[in-house]
Amino acid sequence: MNLIDLYIGEVTRRLPEKNRADIALELHSAIEDMLPEDPSEEEIKTALAEMGDPAVLASGYNDRPMHLIGPRYFEMYLSLLKLIVPIAVMVTLIVLVITTIFSNAGDATVGDAAASLVGDVISAAIATAVQVFAWLTLVFAVIERFDRSASQKPLTGASKEWTPDDLKEVAHIPKEKMISKYEIIGALIWTAIWSAGYFYADRLVGIYLDRGDGLELTAPAFNQEVLLSYWPLVVLAIILQIVLAAYKWRAGQWTQRVAVLNAVVQAVYVGTVILIFTNPNLINQGFLDEMAAVFGGTSGLNWIIGSILLIAVIAAVSDSYQGFRRARIPSENRVERAV
Repeated sequence: MNLIDLYIGEVTRRLPEKNRADIALELHSAIEDMLPEDPSEEEIKTALAEMGDPAVLASGYNDRPMHLIGPRYFEMYLSLLKLIVPIAVMVTLIVLVITTIFSNAGDATVGDAAASLVGDVISAAIATAVQVFAWLTLVFAVIERFDRSASQKPLTGASKEWTPDDLKEVAHIPKEKMISKYEIIGALIWTAIWSAGYFYADRLVGIYLDRGDGLELTAPAFNQEVLLSYWPLVVLAIILQIVLAAYKWRAGQWTQRVAVLNAVVQAVYVGTVILIFTNPNLINQGFLDEMAAVFGGTSGLNWIIGSILLIAVIAAVSDSYQGFRRARIPSENRVERAV
């Protein structure tokens, strides 16, 4: 079998059987038109090289892409990947920390529990990122293969092809108005920390004594039953903070809507803190007895709680104010009018 027949065979074997004969004749005719009457082997090789890789040529006949995500959908795919993966990882970690701590009934020390949790956090973060990447890639690969549009121009984030009119919507965002990704991640980490502290307070906060085998929590500071009686409000605050983080990530800048949502979240958060810390039964009696024995009284504890509430209120008011202030900063259009 000569080179031409081998080449045509390499192309047609990748095609549906019903189309092979017709395409083989078409290819044979096209190659012969490129060659002189009595071609040499080098001339045949040159002609076949111009025809290109058989797999690429077959893909053209198949009208089927040879890639998972092509240029038409790649920018949209990449934008969603950057948006969804970090949020999915952070939500998974927050849920993992809360459920692990809340369900931990063992006698392990705080150090051992923390070391075990670090391993779980790393594996959960990797598994979540891989799963989101795999599913999002699969969805876009399916969309790519079922897209029957004749145009292959890239789509923008708004799921439409770019036009010069889009330049009117491109605005320069001042640095102070932008929402940093580190700011969002930091807020989610803080949510994970205080959530863990809430559900695990009776095993973390209190008076520790050295019994010879390391520090041991002898008098928890909080009455866990009282704390857990507020769990609906706490869960609501956690959900709102996650929603706020996702909305900030999506917006990328402070707007009136972001500022309003931020103020609502701050109000729910600080309101929950005030309700919890003003409950007269919040502090464990054993902790109060230990404090009285060591310091001769518990009046200092009232100052500490009062300071915590004052700091929480000031921080919430300041954060809400800064949100509205940054939202009012105007964005400048990048497109200058021609004079």
